[in-house]
Amino acid sequence: MPEVTIKIGGRSFDVACQDGEQDFLHSAAKLLDDEISVMADQLGRVPEARMLLMAGLLLADKTLSVQASTETLKAEIAELKSQIVTLESRPAERVEVPVIPAAVGDGLAELAARAEALAEEMEQGAS
Repeated sequence: MPEVTIKIGGRSFDVACQDGEQDFLHSAAKLLDDEISVMADQLGRVPEARMLLMAGLLLADKTLSVQASTETLKAEIAELKSQIVTLESRPAERVEVPVIPAAVGDGLAELAARAEALAEEMEQGAS
């Protein structure tokens, strides 16, 4: 079991951890040290135990906030998945698009009327 030296509040601590968790431990220690540094700047000299308690409580508060956000996002994801399932189960909507634009249709109708008129004239001339 590897032992890691971390610094919190200007003091060094030797901490044992599982193999492969050294980077995680350093990151966690940095979070705690950052909180303590901010509080030390704001409050000045405070007993070590109280400083660690306050920093731990601040980090716990942040963690709870992140957990609440995560739960909200999970609920939103579940709702969106439900909507996707509902939409996928619907039959596809049929959309009809005119093949011939209206202007072309009007022109073709006029041509057809002329052709009929010509055909009628030809029939009358042939009789």
